[in-house]
Amino acid sequence: MAMSTPNAGNHPDALADDIVLRADNLRTHFIMGARAAKSVDGVTLTVRRGQTLAVVGESGSGKSVTSLSIMRLLAHPGRIVGGRLLYRMRDGGVVDLATLSDKRMRAIRGKEIAMIFQEPMTSLNPLYTVGDQIMEMIRLHEPVDRHEARTRARRMLELVEIPAPDKRLDQYPHEMSGGMRQRVMIALALACNPALLIADEPTTALDVTIQAQILDLMRRLQREIGMSILFVTHNLGVVAEIAHEVAVMYAGRVVEQAPVHDLFARPRHPYTKGLLACIPDAKRDRADDGTRKMLNPIPGSVPSVLALPAGCAFAPRCPLAEPHCETAPPELLNASPEHLTRCWRHELL
Repeated sequence: MAMSTPNAGNHPDALADDIVLRADNLRTHFIMGARAAKSVDGVTLTVRRGQTLAVVGESGSGKSVTSLSIMRLLAHPGRIVGGRLLYRMRDGGVVDLATLSDKRMRAIRGKEIAMIFQEPMTSLNPLYTVGDQIMEMIRLHEPVDRHEARTRARRMLELVEIPAPDKRLDQYPHEMSGGMRQRVMIALALACNPALLIADEPTTALDVTIQAQILDLMRRLQREIGMSILFVTHNLGVVAEIAHEVAVMYAGRVVEQAPVHDLFARPRHPYTKGLLACIPDAKRDRADDGTRKMLNPIPGSVPSVLALPAGCAFAPRCPLAEPHCETAPPELLNASPEHLTRCWRHELL
C-alpha cells in the first residue's frame, strides 16, 4: 500500500483498515519549570496489520519515549502535550490512546497492546514465580479461574520453547538465564494474545546466539498469531532480519520511513545513509592492499532536546546541508510513493 504525506484526517475513525496504530504528530515533552525537553517532537509513523515496523536511531533519539508514550507509561515530568495515537481495537473500533482515561488504558495494556522491555530482570518481579506472573496477567484480563490460568501459562511457556514448562512455572526469575528470562517476558506479553507487541531493545543484553534465537522466535510467533510488532532498536543488522518497514528517528522526530528493502537499497536521508555506513563490512572496509580501513562514523553528536536547532536538527552534522537547512525545518516528504523522508535535499541521495 502506498504511503502518502502524513494526514490522519479530522476524526478518530480516519484510519485505513490495514493499519493497527498510527502516531500522528505525537509530541511528548519533559517539562521542568519553564524548560521543556522535547524528547518526541512531532512523530508520525504507521504500524500495519501483521507486519513489523522497526524504529531505529542513536541513543537519545526518542525511540523508547515514543514506545512509552504509546503505552502511557511515562514517568513524571514527562507527558503527551500534542498529537494523536490512533489505535484499531480488535473489535474494529478506533480509539485515541493519547486521550483515554487511566482506567480505560489499563484495560488495553496487556490485552490489546503488550510490551517487552530491554532487561527482563528489571521487569519481572523477583518475589513471584514466573508462573504466578503470567497467571496474574491472564486473570487480570480474562474471566478464568486459577487452574485454567495455570494451564494457559504452561501453554505459553511451551509456545516460547521453554523446556520443562511445568518445572519452570514454579521457578523465580533469578533461577533462569538471561535468554530464558527474555522468553518468559515474551510469554508474559503474549499471554492475552495482543494485536500489537512493542519490543523495546529486546535483544540488546543477549549474546549473538541467543539474540538470533529470540528473533527467530518472534518471527514464528508473528506468523502464528498474526500480531503487529513495533520493534525498537539501534541495531540495523537486527532490522534487516525482522522488519517489514523502518522508521529512522533523530532528535525526537522520524526523519525517514520506508519498506526495509528500499531503505537499505537507497536511503533518502543523510542520517540514515550515515548509520548504514557505520555498519562494519568485511569487504567494504578492506583496502586494496588487504589492510583494514578505518570505520566511517557520523561526525558530531545528537543535539540536546533542550536546545534543538531552528532548522533541520541534523544540519550541523550533514555533508549536504545548505543555509536553507539551518533555518527551515523540513517536513516529512514523499521521496517515492512508499518512501518518506524529512530532507530538503533528498533528491541528491
